[in-house]
Amino acid sequence: MSFRRLIAFPLLVTFVALGAACSREPGAEAPAAATQPASASWQAFVDRFVEDSFVANPFFGVDAGRHEFDGKAPDWSAAGIAKEVARLNAARDEANAFPAEALTPEQRFERDYLVSVINRELFWLDTAQFPFKNPAWYISRLDPDPYLSREYAPLEKRMQGYIGYARAIPRLAADIRANLRTPLPKTFVERGIAGFGGYAEFYRTDVPKVFESVRNEALQKELAEANEAAAKAMDGLKSWLESEAAQATDDYALGAVLFSQMLEQTEGVRISLEELEAAGKADLERNLDALREACGQYLPKGTIPACIARMNSHKPKEGTVATASEQLESLRNFVRTTNVVSIPTDQQARVKEAPPYNRGNFAYINIPGPFESKDVAWTYFVAPPDPAWSPKEREEYIPGVADLLFTSVHEVWPGHFLQFQHATRNPSKVASLWVGYAFAEGWAHYTEELMWDIGLGNGDPEFRVGQLTNALLRDVRYLSAIGLHTQGMTVAQSEQMFREKAFADVGTARQQAARGTYDPAYLNYTLGKLMILKLRRDWMALNPPAPGIPADSPERYRAFHDKFLSYGGPPIPLVRREMLSGSGGDGSLL
Repeated sequence: MSFRRLIAFPLLVTFVALGAACSREPGAEAPAAATQPASASWQAFVDRFVEDSFVANPFFGVDAGRHEFDGKAPDWSAAGIAKEVARLNAARDEANAFPAEALTPEQRFERDYLVSVINRELFWLDTAQFPFKNPAWYISRLDPDPYLSREYAPLEKRMQGYIGYARAIPRLAADIRANLRTPLPKTFVERGIAGFGGYAEFYRTDVPKVFESVRNEALQKELAEANEAAAKAMDGLKSWLESEAAQATDDYALGAVLFSQMLEQTEGVRISLEELEAAGKADLERNLDALREACGQYLPKGTIPACIARMNSHKPKEGTVATASEQLESLRNFVRTTNVVSIPTDQQARVKEAPPYNRGNFAYINIPGPFESKDVAWTYFVAPPDPAWSPKEREEYIPGVADLLFTSVHEVWPGHFLQFQHATRNPSKVASLWVGYAFAEGWAHYTEELMWDIGLGNGDPEFRVGQLTNALLRDVRYLSAIGLHTQGMTVAQSEQMFREKAFADVGTARQQAARGTYDPAYLNYTLGKLMILKLRRDWMALNPPAPGIPADSPERYRAFHDKFLSYGGPPIPLVRREMLSGSGGDGSLL
């Protein structure tokens, strides 16, 4: 489960709003006369960096809601990527050259935030070399969804933008093939075949249906020609990767050094791998103990697998899309009634089936960018099982109602959807465009446990089992990422751990083990959650409740949550520094 929109490699990590600027107390600012000239020059730099980012990556601009970039495409040639690396390095040097004393406190935070964004981008582009090693780097970035499902303009206008996009696909496909160095790992080849092949199918099958109501023969002819050329280009990538399957390797691991660099450069986390692993194992055991207790109530004489099977046997009678839609209204009411976090707008999310090219995970939410009209719908996607699986595997893949409920918590209320409602209201352009993996997925995963703790499910052990199966899946992702990339773990061993520790069905275990090879940062769900829990404990210790308010009441949590969400989505250690005013608590992140 995740959200779609990319700022860096991590699958489904996006730009979106929230911010730094509103997090400081007014009294902390330096005198305006002393900071105004530098403040203006800093703002000019930020504005230029944002515009340069849109020019370098028009897909990013379209996703953000800047539709003057409709129909334009990035330069993914090796020379184009080198140019982007040079731009980012120069921008980082320029940002760091602003003296701290010449900036307001808000701008100093925004500078650190922006530098963290650049560090993250440069890690995937340059240090890890993912455009040259990993087909998954391209798959999410190719998504044409803004043209298809966001009603930001009349359909004919969006169709024109899509045609421009489709015409660029053959060039982009050629760049992808030229960039990827073979032999590739088996799981990367499989992801590429599924992803690029999914695009070809989607272009031919689904796209024409979206635009069929447009009564413009000339435009329809252009669409048909551009779309078929795009589909053939994706077919070509798929066929090429199929031809590479015979020589594919198991060489997917980053290695301990690069994995540690990933943590530091993408999330600001400086921690030994031993300490990192210990924290994940402790959370896994905590959740396993809670599952044993819940299953003892739910199925007293049964095994844990039987307990989970019983929970999962309670399937959504009306299907996952219809049931998830019903869940959203009750979840929104629950958040409002408990007052556990502010709901800043009246926006709602709709639920749809995920498109064929983006079914590598069961669920995700597509979030309009901060420049998009507030009337544009937000969409929560759920994926059907792979038709290539056996009937038994397809049936097992469909989650139980309780499991689905906490997926809806994660994606919508009060997970990603609510977070980004806060985000889009932030005045900082940096905060409104870039949110990190651990911040976004950590928050969404954190809210699952939070919602149970404050009464969602009314103590029904079936719902506790549903919540815990989601938590265990993320714990195993965390440990698989470490194992696959630093300890020589095989994909088969990871798959076994998903089966034995997260009690995942065969299809999910296979899917998640493979994902860990090409998305090494998917430990960020649990890593982010653990950092937020630790920050909450430390912040509450420094900020005791008002008289008469219980320390663990939802209203008490609200103050923490609203402040946390006010920062946008920088690395959580940066938020920790701000929220604890430099005290650091006991100094540990986890």
